[in-house]
Amino acid sequence: MTGKTVSLPRAAALVGPFSSGKTSLLEALLFRAEAIPRQGRIKDGNTVGDSSAEARARLMSVEPNLACVEFMGEKWSFVDCPGSVEFQQDSYNALLTVDAAIVVCEPDPARAVMVAPLLKFLDTHKVPHLLFVNKMDAGGIRLKETLEALQAVSERPLVLREVPIREGDKVTGYVDLVSERAYKYRPGQKSDLIKIPDSAREEEQAARQEMLEHLADFDDHLMEELLEDVAPPSDEVYGDLAKDLADDLIVPVFFGSAESDGGITRLWKALRHEVPEPTTTAARLGFANGGAPVARVFKTQHATHTGKLSWSRVLRGEFADAQLLAGGKVSGLFVPGLGNPAKVAKASLGEVVAFGKLDSAATGMVLGGDGQTGGEWPAAMEPLFAMALEAEKKGDDVKLSGALTKLVEEDPSYRLEQNAEFGETVLWGQGEIHLMVAFERLKSRFGMGVVTHKPTVPYKETIRKSTSVHGRHKKQSGGHGQFGDVHLEIRPQPRGAGFVFEDKIVGGAVPRNYIPAVEDGVVEFLKQGALGFPVVDVAVILTDGSYHSVDSSDMAFKTAARIAMVEGLPQCESVLLEPVLAVDISVPADFTSKAQRIITGRRGQILGFDAKDGWTGWDQVSAYLPQAEMGDLIVELRSLTMGVGTFAWRFDHLQELSGRPADQVVAARKEALAKKG
Repeated sequence: MTGKTVSLPRAAALVGPFSSGKTSLLEALLFRAEAIPRQGRIKDGNTVGDSSAEARARLMSVEPNLACVEFMGEKWSFVDCPGSVEFQQDSYNALLTVDAAIVVCEPDPARAVMVAPLLKFLDTHKVPHLLFVNKMDAGGIRLKETLEALQAVSERPLVLREVPIREGDKVTGYVDLVSERAYKYRPGQKSDLIKIPDSAREEEQAARQEMLEHLADFDDHLMEELLEDVAPPSDEVYGDLAKDLADDLIVPVFFGSAESDGGITRLWKALRHEVPEPTTTAARLGFANGGAPVARVFKTQHATHTGKLSWSRVLRGEFADAQLLAGGKVSGLFVPGLGNPAKVAKASLGEVVAFGKLDSAATGMVLGGDGQTGGEWPAAMEPLFAMALEAEKKGDDVKLSGALTKLVEEDPSYRLEQNAEFGETVLWGQGEIHLMVAFERLKSRFGMGVVTHKPTVPYKETIRKSTSVHGRHKKQSGGHGQFGDVHLEIRPQPRGAGFVFEDKIVGGAVPRNYIPAVEDGVVEFLKQGALGFPVVDVAVILTDGSYHSVDSSDMAFKTAARIAMVEGLPQCESVLLEPVLAVDISVPADFTSKAQRIITGRRGQILGFDAKDGWTGWDQVSAYLPQAEMGDLIVELRSLTMGVGTFAWRFDHLQELSGRPADQVVAARKEALAKKG
């Protein structure tokens, strides 16, 4: 490979499934760049990444780890993204600002499906990416089978860049398919250049030819050379590889072992020579060359000592501390360190930087520029799991609300809901661990202990029968008394018709100015019916009444209406209604039958299934599912689909619930109301 001029600062994201070894790979890249004196281990708790208490406790990333390093005179920023699908929002946000992604996966064909959602996102947004097959130091690895499985979940052709050298069943080195040089791993040191072993020669020739044929699909000149049996020069091959990667036409594949320091130098070489420059990335993201400085926020963080930090990628120009930006003044510029962020005076094109205390800045926002939006930003992931919570200490509600608002600002895939109907604060997220981490952060960062419980299912009740009822409120004391008198007719409505109030008063039996008060009394009563839930699909007709010229008032007629409803509703045969959701479950086709069993096991009704639009090898199962059965649906679905199954949902209708299940719901509701009362 020919030499190259020093690049502008570049950025890469490390993404991949949980346990694939991304944080270990970051550690290996930093060690190979001599940024750290020794390579830490996840199990020892001494890695640069995953330093938070929540990450260390779970031995997994729960937020992006940022690191800045120099390698051979070039600046690189790495964003090590969480592997758990529950924290995927951070990955998606980071991917739309970096120059390339390194997709880390394990050499197990059965686990290839775990990278499918990531690869789909990368291809949809045309983010250049390469694959690093990690943990190749294990015995019995069959790379060909792994690649076949990975190709089945990738829309872009996978282009193998090297073939393994083996001693027995162990991978001890590799042959580079462009330079046709062989290297033997030396843990902790640079690999040794060796002669290509005879055992690897045939595989190398076949793999090299396949690589060239993939490249020729996008290069007519190379195609002519291959047809004429002319060996293309290495510079041409390297040029095609870099161009096709930048255009997201191919996915180069490398392998090695992060923990054993195998293949790391080769990966560094690929990053240096083939990952596009930040100017190319800016153009891909819709930012024209020239003009005012531009940066895009990909992560919001509320830090203990520095306050709000808006982590961003500079995509044009240069920013300085204390400048006016986003309606505020920058209070500190910070770059990722190998510990705490380091303060700097300015940040230039390509760098990852945090802007301090920009209150109006939000994740996804374009800072600076001239009104350019930078193309589409991924919508926040829809919530899938919820818990109700309240402050441990009474009187801390306002403080809790402020802390929750900051958490949602940091991770838009959380969603805060105030359920006025049941007086609950509900936090939605992507799964059980996602919410547990939120609760732990409330405690550690904001000193807010919380008590949690399952959210109340929004049951409703309605009636089956009609009745006519009389309500009179008469009270006499010193001065003006109170008098209201109404005759009401209560009728059931068709399902979904809602509440209707009518008046059929003639002759002024109830003056017009008191009729709204009657309706108010009815509406207030219907908030909690005979079974303890809001009453729906009911019509109430005011048919008659009487009044007193001195003692009647709005309050008196409102009270009379409530008296009538208290007496009349129990005569109407109340029935419990449970909310039913329309659910679309998305899974790889191999798991479709499992998804259907989950639905039937939760009192669901399968409506059908079909191929998922735009997803090769995936199905979408449509069903009706009672909301009461949705609580841990995502937990079970992921456990049965290697973590990749997901669903979308929306409220569809209410349906009657009777028998023992209804009795249990009503009993639990009465118990809850008794505790409140």
